Amino acid sequence: MLASRRILLIIGGGIAAYKSLDLIRRLRERGAAVTPVLTRAAEEFVTPLSVSALAGEKVYRELFDLTDEAEMGHIQLSRSADLVVVAPATADLMGKMTAGLANDLASTLLMATDTPVLIAPAMNVRMWQHPATRRNRAQLAADGIRFVGPNEGDMACGEFGPGRMSEPLEIVAAIEAALGDGPLKGKRILVTSGPTHEPIDPVRYIANRSSGAQGTAVARALAALGAEVVFVTGPADVPPPEGVEVVRVQSAREMDAAVDAALPVDAGVFAAAVADWRVASASDRKLKKSRDGLPVLEFAENPDILKRVSQMKQGRPALVVGFAAETNDVLENATAKRLRKGCDWIVANDVSPATGIMGGRENAVTLITGEGAEEWPRMGKDAVADRLARRIAETLAG
Repeated sequence: MLASRRILLIIGGGIAAYKSLDLIRRLRERGAAVTPVLTRAAEEFVTPLSVSALAGEKVYRELFDLTDEAEMGHIQLSRSADLVVVAPATADLMGKMTAGLANDLASTLLMATDTPVLIAPAMNVRMWQHPATRRNRAQLAADGIRFVGPNEGDMACGEFGPGRMSEPLEIVAAIEAALGDGPLKGKRILVTSGPTHEPIDPVRYIANRSSGAQGTAVARALAALGAEVVFVTGPADVPPPEGVEVVRVQSAREMDAAVDAALPVDAGVFAAAVADWRVASASDRKLKKSRDGLPVLEFAENPDILKRVSQMKQGRPALVVGFAAETNDVLENATAKRLRKGCDWIVANDVSPATGIMGGRENAVTLITGEGAEEWPRMGKDAVADRLARRIAETLAG
């Protein structure tokens, strides 16, 4: 997909710069040519020698290098690539891009280029959440800059949260999508995610412990492979991914309507933990304690979204993927669910409290298809999502 493509890779100064070495290797494995640019801060984390050895090309470092200016010049350097990638994109680099500063080679190249730009932010969680960074991110997106990540995870500084640079394979997928070579280009995929909240009264509701992290990761991975993603999410703990159409809902019935509105699609991935039941007649006033005893709640069954879409007579997606969160007899229950619902695949996992999976950062799944069950090793939810997205791409390619 990336054969003969030229990538201008600007490496910013941050601990995540070490990932840029693996990124170069991954890009070259796919036939891309990588021209590296190091900021002065980046040289504190990776050496020009190691970068040059992996890229197989000269490393550019200084704006006022007479030899470089005579042979190529920074203007030509900025325009000779098919894509400019900034990884890691530090808060400082993002600020310079937003303000239009050009006081070193990296920022000058970004100002002078007429080539599409993709950035992979990486910084401390507080820096990522700072109002200035949020403003810069919004402005850069409005300027047409593409983003991949950041992910949520442990930081080198000991903190945890969003700000961790995307993994090299995620960036490669985003590069493929940016260059129009993603294997899911032209495909429209629906992803549901998060829990649903079923009201009891205006202040209480029935819910579950789903964080929405796995569904969000799947949507991000599909978008990185070039898909047009419609992301229908309940009230999740994690923010929705960038670059997708986000539809926010609260209840199962709202999610059902949103799914209907999103059809037709080429594939549907139903990762949401939809409540099976709702209170039949939710009170429009807060329920009060009473001497008459405890309130009696009558339940009604919620719409079965996965089953309905899987068994559609007309307009059924070519591939329907369900999720099965089980606490016992995982393989047996999930296999029966696939047959009962009529979906093509089920992604099954054990969410009993001892696993730490529901609401956690890792997952251990078994992919159940018509051909059998395939157990995957325990890995980060982003890695699960990337593997699943690539399987979906292979299947839709036919």
